[in-house]
Amino acid sequence: MGTTRETGTTGKRTVRGTHRTRPLALGLAAVLGAGLLSGCADDGGSSAGADGKTTLSVGVFGVFGYKQAGLYDEYEKLHPGIRIQENSTERNEDYYPALLNHLSANSGLSDIQAVEVDNIAEVSRLHADKFVDMAKAGGVDKSDWLTWKWDQAKAPGGQVVGLGTDIGPMGVCYRKDLFEKAGLPTDREEVGMLWRGDWSKYVETGEKYMKKAPKGTAFMDGAAGLYNGAVASYPVKYYSADGKLVYKKSKAVRESWDLAMRAVDSKMTGRLKQFDKEWDQAYANGTFATVVCPPWMLGYIKEKAGDKGAGKWDVAAAPKPANWGGSFLTVPKGGKHEKEALKLATWLTAPEQQAKLFQKQASFPSAQTAYKLPEVKDAEHAYFDKAPIGKIFSQAAEGIPTTPLGPKDQIIKTTISDIGILQVEQQGKSPEEGWNAAVKKIDDVVED
Repeated sequence: MGTTRETGTTGKRTVRGTHRTRPLALGLAAVLGAGLLSGCADDGGSSAGADGKTTLSVGVFGVFGYKQAGLYDEYEKLHPGIRIQENSTERNEDYYPALLNHLSANSGLSDIQAVEVDNIAEVSRLHADKFVDMAKAGGVDKSDWLTWKWDQAKAPGGQVVGLGTDIGPMGVCYRKDLFEKAGLPTDREEVGMLWRGDWSKYVETGEKYMKKAPKGTAFMDGAAGLYNGAVASYPVKYYSADGKLVYKKSKAVRESWDLAMRAVDSKMTGRLKQFDKEWDQAYANGTFATVVCPPWMLGYIKEKAGDKGAGKWDVAAAPKPANWGGSFLTVPKGGKHEKEALKLATWLTAPEQQAKLFQKQASFPSAQTAYKLPEVKDAEHAYFDKAPIGKIFSQAAEGIPTTPLGPKDQIIKTTISDIGILQVEQQGKSPEEGWNAAVKKIDDVVED
């Protein structure tokens, strides 16, 4: 679902960035192309070869980084009888419908299947009987994972359909040079205190910035980034704990929407849509001062801002702990090599491997035990003025609320951002018009 982004040396520890594109298309693919999850168990992709080795297939979307970080090679050396074959579909909006199709047909599944966080609720509620209970797998210790991450993959019957891989605890990346010119502090601790505890303080800081803003710059990239950061910090967003759709009356949605509209009204946004070419170019030109950023975005910023931005960017704590992104590894039942697949899945998601993946690919661990390991604990990022990213994002991760997830979280979030907010921000529609347009689109595709 994305491409590898290299972040380079991070000071005490080297961290290389992986970016699995987070925004997803609103519609699902109408036709599920053959071979999206190729090399699967029922198709002969998991079998003993002529050399006697057992091939285990791993279905992922985008770049999970296991291959790039050398973890597959390491596992194969530890288990000479195993060969690992990764089947990667570029984008999750193609991968996930194909996964559902294979589940329905009960064929074509890889030995291990990745599931994105915004899809895990649908998988755990509707398809839990088709997956191995990972909580019962050998060597799995629930206490290794953050509680909220573990609970995200728990089915109504109590089984755990997947083990958490990475997460996206949020910080705020900011341009020190622009802050200084606007009369704001530049030290990351002082900057974090400007908005600590309340996303509205982040907007207030933006209002102060705009009074002395360097010519041609905005405080933040776009209102959608603010909205997504704020809404993710609440314990209830789009669905209630009992699975009811509540976004229209949700305090999280209402207050986060109002903050986004306040930012637009104050003309403090660059009116940019994230991951568009204009957004990339704005990094290169230095035309906005802040962006809400999970760890996986740091490599993206470095790539787009380039050498001109080196030493100018830094990272501060977000107003409140929140999460953007993350995935799970699952093992479908009935595969030809279910036991071997379980061993591989638990090894790949173990704290030690998660720490290695963070060091080499910037995928932040969901295993809290990994935060004590030097690869995470001592991590710094040279491009961001040696920011102690291990410390910053570990603290954020531990405070993220356990939030009920629903089957259509991704569609709701993307529609509010890409239709509702952008109509106000880029087309000049009123907040009421933008909200109504988003609700109409959501009602067309999501059952209440």
